[in-house]
Amino acid sequence: MTSFAAVLGGAVNPPTSKPFPADEATPMVRQYLRIKAEYPEAILLFRIGDFYETFDDDAREASRILGIALTRKHVGNGRTLPLAGIPHHALESYLGRLVRAGRRVAICDQIEEARDAKGPTVRREVVRVVTPGTLLEDTLLEPAAPNFLAAVALHEGSWALAWCDLSTGGLSASAFGGDDPRRALRDELRRLAPAEILATAEELTLLGDLGRDESATLTRLDPGLARLDRARAALLEQLRVQNLEGFGAEEFPAAIRAAGALVGYLRETQRRVPGHIRGLELCRPEDHLVLDAATQRSLELTRNLVDGGRRATLLDVLDHTATPMGGRLLRQWILKPLRDLERILERQEAIADFMASAAARDQLRTGLRGVRDLERLVGRLHCGAAQARDLVTLARSLREAPTIKKALERIGRGVIGRLGQEMLTLAALADRIEATLVPDPPVTLREGGLFREGVDAELDRLRGVARGGKSWISQLRQSEAERTGIGSLKIGFNKVFGYYIEVSKPNLDRVPPDYERRQTLAHAERFVTPGLKEKEAEILGAEERIKALEYELFERLRADVQAETPAVQRLAAQLAEVDALAGLAEAALRGGYVRPEVDGSDLIEIRGGRHPVIETLMTDRPFVPNDVSLDARERQIWIVTGPNMAGKSTFIRQVALITLMAHMGSFVPARAARIGLVDRIFTRVGATDYLTRGQSTFLVEMTETANILNNATPRSLVILDEIGRGTSTYDGLSIAWAVVEHLHEKKARRARTLFATHYHELADLEGRLARVRNYNVAVREEGEAITFLYQVRPGASDHSYGIHAARLAGIPPETVHRAREILFELECSRRVGEVQQTAPPASEGPAGTPTIAAPPAAIAQPDLFGGAEQPILETLSRLDPRRLTPLQALQILDELCRLARGES
Repeated sequence: MTSFAAVLGGAVNPPTSKPFPADEATPMVRQYLRIKAEYPEAILLFRIGDFYETFDDDAREASRILGIALTRKHVGNGRTLPLAGIPHHALESYLGRLVRAGRRVAICDQIEEARDAKGPTVRREVVRVVTPGTLLEDTLLEPAAPNFLAAVALHEGSWALAWCDLSTGGLSASAFGGDDPRRALRDELRRLAPAEILATAEELTLLGDLGRDESATLTRLDPGLARLDRARAALLEQLRVQNLEGFGAEEFPAAIRAAGALVGYLRETQRRVPGHIRGLELCRPEDHLVLDAATQRSLELTRNLVDGGRRATLLDVLDHTATPMGGRLLRQWILKPLRDLERILERQEAIADFMASAAARDQLRTGLRGVRDLERLVGRLHCGAAQARDLVTLARSLREAPTIKKALERIGRGVIGRLGQEMLTLAALADRIEATLVPDPPVTLREGGLFREGVDAELDRLRGVARGGKSWISQLRQSEAERTGIGSLKIGFNKVFGYYIEVSKPNLDRVPPDYERRQTLAHAERFVTPGLKEKEAEILGAEERIKALEYELFERLRADVQAETPAVQRLAAQLAEVDALAGLAEAALRGGYVRPEVDGSDLIEIRGGRHPVIETLMTDRPFVPNDVSLDARERQIWIVTGPNMAGKSTFIRQVALITLMAHMGSFVPARAARIGLVDRIFTRVGATDYLTRGQSTFLVEMTETANILNNATPRSLVILDEIGRGTSTYDGLSIAWAVVEHLHEKKARRARTLFATHYHELADLEGRLARVRNYNVAVREEGEAITFLYQVRPGASDHSYGIHAARLAGIPPETVHRAREILFELECSRRVGEVQQTAPPASEGPAGTPTIAAPPAAIAQPDLFGGAEQPILETLSRLDPRRLTPLQALQILDELCRLARGES
């Protein structure tokens, strides 16, 4: 495809065309070329009057993505190029579509009025480059979810990640060590789900397939921005400090590189210093309960497994916040639960206080509902995107702070009391804004009408001139109609001729000599007079000066509000915390949750536990609660057996979710719970193909299982569902058996584990491994019908009821009947072919090393349909047990025994 620059510069041309020198292009086109050359990878939106125009390749791309007309533009010397444009007032909606299509967009605005231009064209500059990670517009952002821009850095073998939500100003970084720092980095990226990831080409290569299974846009970073000295300087300047010791970052150069490069990228794209980014949070894995990507996905914390949406997730159930700030904070609490016992107990106490004070809670929520998104409003303010309406919204939100403060002081104790005492109201700032701006200012800043009367004496004088002039124009129409005798005479205005007098053609013979003709229409003519032009100059001059002066006054007001950024951000953080805590109290009251006992023990004891999400979806019957008791000494591993659809997976997931909620500081769905602190929750649940990475279900299963076995600690909680089902029956059983042994016997691993399985042979482990216990999900049988009781009780299940589940799922009756026949043949073959062995339980070796008991011979993998078993199967296939006499049955049994021993 021939580029715009090539057509005008002569570098590339159609074979039959002559080179077209750029200096023969129109002045505006030359200006476009110069600016476009600085942003070759972006779609350049070039402001011309009331439109943003795109040219050539950009025009073709914009036309395709936006579905707008593609026309052509004269560019000089008889040449034309493709052109596509959008109205400037509709920029936001079109911008969102371009960014969602993965495109960078450079917005080039006119920065002077046409009347002030000193050259052949008005001055234009790129004011902002918009990318998926730098969105600021409310309509393009999800209110209760962050929009992260992330940067990856590698320094002397150490990986780090920095992330920032430009719309709110939060900047964080984390360094990764351990045996597999790249995996830890990937897990953090999946937790954050950034919209855009920055990395140099070298780092992208080293990370491998990063992004292939993610929705983030990958942006190659200029290596210069990521140089340690340059990144550190950018960070110091941004944070206004002499060193980074106060943020605990000096000893993590990789984190400095990532955070500094990210700041540099923001400055380049925003064309300014984002002044609302004022701090750096260094996050350490040991500060929070770690949830890897598989756990976040399988527990459906913020996205469901059906369509990736929020419905039927833990966030969906717990989120009763009233503000976007509170919603985003609650989301963060879910994905980063606490490991600090003191902070957990503080949150519990605050939730309990809110639950105990209905009046204060109602007063608080009434106030919070009047608060808009202060964090993102400040972000727009510092990135030059805030309008007068944003400041009015800020003032109205600040007016709710006293109500919220009184509600907190009404409780007056613990965390809530402290927040009430410390909360700012910023009444002076609200007064300043409300006394200055009109209650409903216009959308744009350069059209006037922003300020109240009395704010500025010169502004009031100019308004008086403009009003007097318009009144004079109105009186002129009346006087001219009387003077000329033309009752239908009109006075109008347009941008081409200014004010004019319009006379219909039947009255042209009455036009006085001092009228000067300006325009002829089909049914009328338009005229001006010297007096009219003089008054027009006075009116328009006043109106233009009013617009310019109001913009200047607004810039001063915006600067004054920006100076209050630290206070506004502090208030926003306080409101978010209060909102999240009050929301969790509301969730606890609605769900009948209890306050769990969280301590430093190794216990996970839950009485009457329920799945917080599933119980909200069940409208036809009550949820059946269940108990669990795990520790690292006697009840480390539960083997949970039972039929499909009976509730095994729900049960093990609810234990994980209750444990997670307890670490958030939340109340939990149970009659009672005691949760010992957990360092990580691991899950291996569900079957997933990552076809884009060439990984089958079984490979994904084994990879996630390997991660658990290599990283679980005695403080971890492990949730396993059907390990080994992705391969053949006996391979899968062997793997499942070995996994349980590893979790039980390895000294450094002994993690508390729930293992749901259909491999009933694993029940033998209860007698072989000291800390393994069998449990099953109860089923009531009535003939061929079964009823799921959803109750977990001690003991192993000896039947999977898979064929019953198939019948309930709607498998045709003849297929179900045939499945029963095949199952009978397989079970008979196995029972006859098994070699019975009795193995001793596990014992300690001479040095105290555990000796693993040999698994039963059933784990061997015989050929069920060949060899010595074939005559037995043939004999059984001819039998109808219902027609046999006792003597015939004994005779046949004798024959089967001889066949099994190989006797003729």
